[in-house]
Amino acid sequence: MLIRIDTKQMETIMVGDGFRDFSLKDQNGKDFKLSEQSRKRVLLSFHPLAWTSVCAEQMKSLEANKKSFDSLNTIAVGLSVDSVPTKKAWAKSLGIVDTGILADFWPHGGVASLYGLFREAEGFSQRANVLVNEDGRVAWVKVYDLPQLPPIDEVVEAIRNLG
Repeated sequence: MLIRIDTKQMETIMVGDGFRDFSLKDQNGKDFKLSEQSRKRVLLSFHPLAWTSVCAEQMKSLEANKKSFDSLNTIAVGLSVDSVPTKKAWAKSLGIVDTGILADFWPHGGVASLYGLFREAEGFSQRANVLVNEDGRVAWVKVYDLPQLPPIDEVVEAIRNLG
């Protein structure tokens, strides 16, 4: 069950805001609820669509840096509007086994809308990273141009800078 205020576009989440809770299924059909990730930082890595080259590189960079995220007490997950079966096939094709890739499928783009990151005209999310700290506050937000691969070093550095 997806938890949200409503499905209308909200203001883009900002540093210092409290997190906006949600529950989505990952590529294996397992529930991921943001509020259940207590005492961990959570990196929400929004990408527009599965099966696209930049999105694939973005998700592979999360997987390749899992040990760094673990050492920084951080869970990194990807999110897009694709369905669970699509996410499962895509993750398998990319060799992703340790990183959750969440299906923001129904209501279509609900979590992206909740975070103010849904591109209504295109029907998918912005490319963005949102870092929620252990206290449930947004600690870092960055929105990227759609064709830009988020530099993983920048993401890891933002997490390190939290102390």
